[in-house]
Amino acid sequence: MSKYLVDKFLYTVDRDPELVERYRSEPAEFVTWWETERANSVLNCHTGEASTWLRFTDDERDALASHDHVRLFELGAHPFLTLTLFIAMFERDHDEPLAYQKQYGLRLAHFSLPYPDIAT
Repeated sequence: MSKYLVDKFLYTVDRDPELVERYRSEPAEFVTWWETERANSVLNCHTGEASTWLRFTDDERDALASHDHVRLFELGAHPFLTLTLFIAMFERDHDEPLAYQKQYGLRLAHFSLPYPDIAT
């Protein structure tokens, strides 16, 4: 797993409202665009860099493209990064305060210690 790259994706997208909206509305296309156009520059690599660690795995790409925070956690993505980004994308779809956060937590309730390793 390229946990660092996934975490950088979550972190950088969350800090740009335009990227948040693009990721919300066209997730598969956006993940492909970010991986192709932004990953290497975000990681301070020159444009000719093509190392395999600068690419998402198929599982990571699928989980990001389907907004699957449970699968991302299983793969080792930091849950705080998914939570803050997904709040920005999905909290507006709920009428009750904290409804999205409660739903997020319930979907992770089946995990027990030890949790997946989130170290990068």
